[in-house]
Amino acid sequence: MLLAASLLAAGPLEAYVGPGAGFAFVGSLFSLLAAFLAGAFALLVLPFRMAWRAARGAQGYRKARIRKLIFLGLDGLEPDLVERYLAEGKLPNLHALRAQGRYSRLRTTFPPLSPVAWATFATGSNPGKHNLFDFLNRNLRSYLPELSSSRVRQPARVWKLGRWRVPLGKPTVEMRRKSRSFWALLGDNLISSTILRVPITFPPEPFEGRLLSAMCTPDLLGTQGSFQLFTNAPAETEFEEAGACYPLREEGDCFAGEVRGPDNTIREGAGSMRIPFRLRLDSATGGGRLQIAGKSFDLASDRFTPWIRLTFRAGLGIKVSGIGQFRLASVEPDVRLYLSPIAIDPEKPALPISHPSFYAPYLAKLLGDFSTLGLAEDTWALNERVIDEDSFLEQAYQICAEREAMFESALERTNKGVVACVFDTPDRVQHMFYRFLEPAHPAHAANGNSLERYAGSVEELYERMDRIVGKAMRHVDESTVLFVLSDHGFKSFQRGVNLNAWLEREGYLAVKDGAGEQGYLRGVEWSRTRAYSFGLAGIYLNLEERESQGIVPRAEADTLSAEIAGKLTGLMDEQRGAVAVNRGYAKTAVYSGPYVEAAPDIVVGYNPGYRSSWGVALGKVGGPVFEDNTKAWSGDHCVDPPLIPGVVFCNRDFGADEPGIEDMAPTAMRLFGFKPPAYMDGRDLGVQVPAS
Repeated sequence: MLLAASLLAAGPLEAYVGPGAGFAFVGSLFSLLAAFLAGAFALLVLPFRMAWRAARGAQGYRKARIRKLIFLGLDGLEPDLVERYLAEGKLPNLHALRAQGRYSRLRTTFPPLSPVAWATFATGSNPGKHNLFDFLNRNLRSYLPELSSSRVRQPARVWKLGRWRVPLGKPTVEMRRKSRSFWALLGDNLISSTILRVPITFPPEPFEGRLLSAMCTPDLLGTQGSFQLFTNAPAETEFEEAGACYPLREEGDCFAGEVRGPDNTIREGAGSMRIPFRLRLDSATGGGRLQIAGKSFDLASDRFTPWIRLTFRAGLGIKVSGIGQFRLASVEPDVRLYLSPIAIDPEKPALPISHPSFYAPYLAKLLGDFSTLGLAEDTWALNERVIDEDSFLEQAYQICAEREAMFESALERTNKGVVACVFDTPDRVQHMFYRFLEPAHPAHAANGNSLERYAGSVEELYERMDRIVGKAMRHVDESTVLFVLSDHGFKSFQRGVNLNAWLEREGYLAVKDGAGEQGYLRGVEWSRTRAYSFGLAGIYLNLEERESQGIVPRAEADTLSAEIAGKLTGLMDEQRGAVAVNRGYAKTAVYSGPYVEAAPDIVVGYNPGYRSSWGVALGKVGGPVFEDNTKAWSGDHCVDPPLIPGVVFCNRDFGADEPGIEDMAPTAMRLFGFKPPAYMDGRDLGVQVPAS
């Protein structure tokens, strides 16, 4: 996740900067009017649609073996920790669930990344059939990054009137995941589903049910999450990762600043839209008072503000709204005011984030404002030390509470059909706090944290997730099946492996003279490069007729892939005397289907403790092959898939051994009495339910 944010949120990137880059919706008066009319019409016909669905719905359950199916996803729950805490009696609800039915480790995907695994959960197919292999793709013409899961295309025609540029139409948002989800297939058969924050659901697909998008939903700037820091420090800070620093100006007894919004695309040369604010400090309390958008908010030194609505005005009566939270990070020696990434306003979404379109506004009215950003927990702000550990945990558990309220509301309102909800909290907290399980982790020296203070943070996380399981169990009856699952496990990330440096050492990659450590593969001499690495998944061949400057003949591709995979297998970190790479896999050994061509040619299966280095993840080609990971981001799951399974609990026993995440979709189909489509690679787990 941090890789995608780092690449796609950085301001100066010439490459693709996220699915809403430029946010042409700001300038489309006609599309806004059309959206308003469509929403109003949908609300008017809703009672009739509901009555019609109720009349038809009973037909869909004629062959069903159950009435209700619940999927509770706990992203990144680690089997070793789950089994330890179960043995210690710290997870009573998961213990009860295991006693009622079954617990097993759950096979994950190649690679074990959240967008890949949850796409497999949804479709029941391997990545070669759903086309998700990483957070990012490389553009085959420029070798620059682009988001793998979605794409926005700007309107083709624009009305020019002086400096004004008004698009005659609306941007289109394309879902790049292929294969259909099981909830869409069930919907074809009149089984309704409520899908809450399951990754890789932006933009939402139409189906019989309700959906709120999750991972890869952009912020209002069109990035995967860009915080803003305002400070009176004499020199502005440049961040290595996502985020930007802006000045606070002293004006009398207060400070003044401006929140940056999306670019104003309807007026030539206008730059970003801005909202001014004033900050007055209170020396007695260590807090302050924020005045913005005509309202005033208290700032305490130890907590976030509520969600604040930020409305940016482009002109011609056109405006776009987002929500954000401020936190006073420090007052001495410098004033530092943090603003979370500005999320798309759930009450007035600027891009399609739910199905039906009014579902997000409905949830906001029912439950209050909530973050719509796909990667809502600001891991990169903690990595940059813009916020501290306490701030991060407060933010993470607030977002968790928002998700919990949605999940409970859906369970209370669902008598039959599917409810699926994924909680990202285990993944995000373990990414940033795994170091506190390991006193010798190299991140401690760089971050200077108290081991004692946060030593129990991961255990507390698992106990919180167990309480959510308990709430779900209260909605289970004899005709309900409940699955609790994680998409992969979690391990320590202590050392980074720069695959590009290794490829250069082995003679597969050539670097331009004087290139240094340029990012985004700019330092590569393509005319002499046969293989390169990018992102987190593995290595690509510089293939003729595929890459724009490819030199490897297709006839040699399989042999070269096998050669590189063989050399990687057992790769030693001599400095530590440890094996860094457990195994290299040629893509044809792990993928099948029509989209295998888009996959990494070699998938790298790291040993626990290792992962792609930060440099190679950003497309750098210089530096050492091995280096310590000193960031707060200290845990990861980019590990050899057989070494990092997820978990699955069910309130019913099931007959299949060695289940995989690809088995969830066909199992859902069979539980409601339908045959899974032929493209699904998974199998029915054979859940034992009472005869109806």
